[in-house]
Amino acid sequence: MQILLGSFYFFYFGVVGVYVIFLPKVLSLLEYSSSEIGILFAASPLVRFLLPFAFQYGFSLTKNYFYASLILMGFSSISFYFTITNFYLFFLCNIAMGIAMSLILPYLEVIALDTIKKERYGKVRLFGSLGFIFVALVLVRFLNDPYVAVYYTIFFTFFTILFAFIIASNKNATKNQTSSTRTINLLKEWQLWLGLTLMQISFGAFYNFFTIYETAHGISLSMTINLWVFGVVVEVFMLFFQGKLLQKYNLVKLLQLSTLSAVLRWFLVFAFPTNLAVLFFAQSLHALSFALFYSSAISYLHHKYENKVLAQQFFSGVTFGFGGLVGSVMFGYIYEYNSNIIFLVAAFIALLATLLLLKVQNK
Repeated sequence: MQILLGSFYFFYFGVVGVYVIFLPKVLSLLEYSSSEIGILFAASPLVRFLLPFAFQYGFSLTKNYFYASLILMGFSSISFYFTITNFYLFFLCNIAMGIAMSLILPYLEVIALDTIKKERYGKVRLFGSLGFIFVALVLVRFLNDPYVAVYYTIFFTFFTILFAFIIASNKNATKNQTSSTRTINLLKEWQLWLGLTLMQISFGAFYNFFTIYETAHGISLSMTINLWVFGVVVEVFMLFFQGKLLQKYNLVKLLQLSTLSAVLRWFLVFAFPTNLAVLFFAQSLHALSFALFYSSAISYLHHKYENKVLAQQFFSGVTFGFGGLVGSVMFGYIYEYNSNIIFLVAAFIALLATLLLLKVQNK
């Protein structure tokens, strides 16, 4: 099962790698404006945010829904080829892709945490980071045509679907999944959920505009990709060794440390956009601000809530969905207004997230 899950993560986050590293640059080459790029990248997070509420009231993420999401993901990726030059059609395709990805990952995250446990989760999840690195190192050498990114998306989507189907079809994989129908009250613990969401809002500046931001400041595209790759390398390092941290330390304190590291990271990118030494150090904080944050969050929610699938759906939908939506649109307009302050705003938002999570600890 670990090999299958590792393979799934490799190709799934390969798709994510194409999406967040190259697609903004591709859309820029196709003469999309910064605000249009922001709106397009908000489509997928929007549906990721809305879907969990549908499953909160009346639906459950069954295997049939999961299989339907695999078909939708494949259809959406192929549609990218035919729609990428049309803003409105490409927007619809991004919505469809968002629906699919918002169902696939939470479903398999529960399988992973049930079968391999949180102490070994990082060593399997790191294959997703390796897929991200592979895309970054290979695709940059062939990005002489905007459609190359689309070809890579289709390729990685096909193998994502293949391994996801094999895992879900394994009877042992889902035998421990909870059948709880309990709902989750987000308002009851609003500080936790708002803190997690603000953290993802701050990442909107990084995911959607880091490549554009650095190349606009004179950093070459190849060096910018090296910065991306370095960040993922330290992420892999953290995922491999974080098992003892997750087992030994309070998960909320790890979340607080992660969000605080994001404050420093975004401020350094703002203050030193052309200093490669500082930029590489800032990227080294990806180990804390992403890898440790992500693993701590899903482990904490998996432990905290009885309805584990819904908890992961809300984490994906509310934080990555709504947070990604707000961050994408907001930073798109901020970049057009004053591109130089985009990461200063991100640092302030991450600081608010830290303060809210400190309140969670106080309670």
